[in-house]
Amino acid sequence: MTSGTEQLRLTQYAAGGGCACKVPPGELERVLGGLPTGRPGPDMLVGLEHGDDAAAVRIDGGRAVIVTADFFTPVVDDPYDWGRIAATNALSDVYAMGGTPLVAVNLLSWPRDRIPFDVAAEVLRGGADVCAQAGTYLGGGHSVDDPEPKYGQAVTGIADADHLLRNDAGLAGQPLTLTKPLGLGVLNNRHKATGERFEEAVAQMTTLNRDAALAALAAGARCATDVTGFGLLGHLYKLARASGVSAVLDAAAVRYVEGARRSLAEGFVPGGSRRNLDWVRPHLVADVDEDELVLLADAQTSGGLLVAGEVPGYPVVGELVEAGEHTIAVR
Repeated sequence: MTSGTEQLRLTQYAAGGGCACKVPPGELERVLGGLPTGRPGPDMLVGLEHGDDAAAVRIDGGRAVIVTADFFTPVVDDPYDWGRIAATNALSDVYAMGGTPLVAVNLLSWPRDRIPFDVAAEVLRGGADVCAQAGTYLGGGHSVDDPEPKYGQAVTGIADADHLLRNDAGLAGQPLTLTKPLGLGVLNNRHKATGERFEEAVAQMTTLNRDAALAALAAGARCATDVTGFGLLGHLYKLARASGVSAVLDAAAVRYVEGARRSLAEGFVPGGSRRNLDWVRPHLVADVDEDELVLLADAQTSGGLLVAGEVPGYPVVGELVEAGEHTIAVR
């Protein structure tokens, strides 16, 4: 950053941060449940039905186009890093469905009277660098004057229509693989409160899910989702419910970013994480304490993939089982 903006703390210009500022899942589902789904037809492979990561439409033969959009308020103070995180997170929706992102456009909201627009240029530079890393074209986009800064991208990708990764294709007996550690929400919340920087968290949030998605497809997986604002428990609940199965989660097998447990103990918990747990709790039976459940429900930003199937190189954290009285059992 330039010397004139070195002390600027972007996270102080927004009420929430990252994917923790998502609309609560229960409220979102209630609203979406009453909306029309647009043009009907067999070529709409994935739509609103199960709240999957993106829309998928067959365009010809075995090809499908994948379309998504994702943007959020600052999750870190450094504008370049925020741009990288937001772009990585937006591209993740395409990877989570087994696709390759082809082109992205920027989505930018900016309080021009409060934050110099040169800072926005650093945010956009971060997004552009991630697209270059992913081999994704970056076009223009859209910007508006807004009281809160927000940034993200709308992304279009391509995939094999007959080999999508979907959240409704899980089968009882399949192991569950998680490709990134949890704890990003509590660390981002601590960063917002204290200004402390967590290098491992930034590294995780700027790691593309491309390699994990390719490994999942190579292993024969057909069911996956990415773990973002609804936390591991929330996204697992949606996957199991859509697939008509239940899930058993091995809490001891789940990895966490360094400092996450300490930050939880010191009270740095996003409101979104507690809302996630409240939403899932009626469908949950647990043999672990409340702190463990809060971490498992922690609202992630640019988290990893949750895959139904074993993916070499990544830890297995549970399994899908026949549908039972509870959708998720945590042990």
